[in-house]
Amino acid sequence: MAGPPRPRPAESPIRMSSPTPTPVPTETAELPRSLGVLGAVMLTLSCVTPASSLFIVVPPLLMTLGSGTVQALVIAAVLSLGVGLCYAELGTLVPSAGGEYSIVGQLLGRMTGWLVFVISIVSLVVIPPIIALGTADYIGSIVHVDARYAGAAVMLIAVCVGVLDIKSNALITGIFLGIEVLAAGLVSVLGFAHAKQPLSSLLHAGVPDGHGHTSPLTVALLVSGLAVALFTYNGFGTAIYLSEDLIDPRRSVARTVLWSLLAGVVVITVPVTAICLGVSSPDQLAAGDLVAIVDSWAGTGVGTFVSLCIAAAILNAVIVMVLQNGRVLFASARDRTWPDPVNRALGRIHPRWGSPWVATLGIGLPGVVLALAVNINALLGFTGVVVAVIYLLLGVAAFTARTRRHRATRAWRMPLWPLAPLVTVASLAYVLTQQTAHDLIITGIVLAAGALYWLCYLRPRAATHWQLSLPADERPAGTGAETVTAGSSTSTSTARSEIL
Repeated sequence: MAGPPRPRPAESPIRMSSPTPTPVPTETAELPRSLGVLGAVMLTLSCVTPASSLFIVVPPLLMTLGSGTVQALVIAAVLSLGVGLCYAELGTLVPSAGGEYSIVGQLLGRMTGWLVFVISIVSLVVIPPIIALGTADYIGSIVHVDARYAGAAVMLIAVCVGVLDIKSNALITGIFLGIEVLAAGLVSVLGFAHAKQPLSSLLHAGVPDGHGHTSPLTVALLVSGLAVALFTYNGFGTAIYLSEDLIDPRRSVARTVLWSLLAGVVVITVPVTAICLGVSSPDQLAAGDLVAIVDSWAGTGVGTFVSLCIAAAILNAVIVMVLQNGRVLFASARDRTWPDPVNRALGRIHPRWGSPWVATLGIGLPGVVLALAVNINALLGFTGVVVAVIYLLLGVAAFTARTRRHRATRAWRMPLWPLAPLVTVASLAYVLTQQTAHDLIITGIVLAAGALYWLCYLRPRAATHWQLSLPADERPAGTGAETVTAGSSTSTSTARSEIL
């Protein structure tokens, strides 16, 4: 008797240039799925680093916008929500540890994805040591140490922790995150308890000049501060790098992104509001020294405690960055980005910890050297350009996520589409026009070097290399280990739109 009819195939996936995709090398193992949403939120929020954002990123805003900083943060939170919705939908559509490069590559084309990988991997090497170098400033009340040695030590600790299993990392970063939230909560309580400014000062903000006078906050000045305000919440996209560690990533990624963003907004914005209300005069905001403000409320002992909390926040952020960056490098090995011996090495999973330990060492140890030997602060502006470019391309990719070939894919879908990607693309295109020529030139040089590697090595090997893929348990049934593209997941589950 004939069996039941075979189900009809799903919508045709994006076609790669290779007519016969090559199986992913068996040497590249799979990351164990052992991470729940709570652990992922702790890891992601640790990358947002509320304490370091509060005490390092916010002060320049207070110096230029005064109490108008609260308005800038609220507007930035709304804009970040648009980016977060793009991350949430695309991260469930393409749940790969490769993150943005895998998403862009599978929705906008392989070469575009490759160029995203190139600028991403350079920034992933540079950003952690830049952040780590700030540690010495906040442990100075306890011990004086050269910023280079402090930064290198933080990088080395982060690498050692990053090679452990994901649950251990979630526990360790969760403890540090608790210290951060405690510091932010302490500042909030002290600020509201010492409130001297009226609530109306938040809506009708005055910009202090440092000499006892204020001027009205203009729209132009407010807009000029939005770039820094957006960076304050940056890090919620870490959730997509954890998609291969997450249980049921088609749902968990979206939950992690949006819960992390919400928590970051609360933990940063509430203390800033308390600070703006608790200062004795707007000139204290113009000075930008938040530790000194805390000292004026509660004494130097509490100020020292807050400083140490900031140092802990920096270490916590670097740990999560090294962890996520190692997974990006691991995914590039699975996608056969490098010569085969390198792919085999970077694709190894530790037998006990279940972590991509070689890739983590490969992405983290150069940061130790950079912290010791190179003045990398000059590249900070470059990293801002990279973030803007990647966010913009994710917005463009979100426009293609609803095309016919992707409708059958089980994924969380953002509300009010395409409003979020439209706002994201328009605002970030404007942000890029405001960047310095120096930073844009550095970005162009990096992209040119990446294009050269593409033309000389990857393109001639298109049938075997740069095969963008998903982990085995997220591939369509019957495809085995072959390359998969966005839209090829054939689950008939209804697209989900509720996550909270």
